[in-house]
Amino acid sequence: MRRLIFSILALLCLTAESSLAQQHRSHPDSKGWERMIPTHVKGQFAGGMGLLSAGIGWDYGRANQWESEVMVGLLPAKYADNTHITLSLRQLYIPWDVTLSKCFSLEPLSCGLYLNFISGDRFWVRQPSKYPGAHYYTFSSRIRLHACVGQRVRWNIASENLLKSISLYYELSANDLNIISKVTNRELKLSDIVFFSVGVRFQLQR
Repeated sequence: MRRLIFSILALLCLTAESSLAQQHRSHPDSKGWERMIPTHVKGQFAGGMGLLSAGIGWDYGRANQWESEVMVGLLPAKYADNTHITLSLRQLYIPWDVTLSKCFSLEPLSCGLYLNFISGDRFWVRQPSKYPGAHYYTFSSRIRLHACVGQRVRWNIASENLLKSISLYYELSANDLNIISKVTNRELKLSDIVFFSVGVRFQLQR
């Protein structure tokens, strides 16, 4: 019984702190076309989107817990057959955040999906005619669907300038092909299919 009461009290505290922390992500004055203005920009290292990637995004929802992003990445020739450009369309969900102090907040869970497209003649959407049979390869080599999960720490800036907060984050992700490979081949380790990435996110005043 004591554990149940403690759990309920802890949940109430987290909910209260979450509502305070999420004020730093709100855009109460945004109306009409103003909602098309990006709410944040970010840069990322690794994560199956190239060595480096950067992009813009929009957060929305009752507590701005949803994020849609467009990111462009670069995969240098040092790590591939040639230099490649990537394009990623990302959809993230951040269910809550917790106030650590007046200036810092923690987002314990960030999860989502994203589509990644890569440039280059060696990649294709439909199977080339040089391969035997209509279904020799059932997956596109140009497009990958990723699932990701991670955490963030946010520094809330008390200022009326353009910058509202800065977040440092990490993500663990895996794409559709690797997940299926893991299911069908138990000898594969999680470390063989999971990408680790780190990044920085800048929340903007709007």
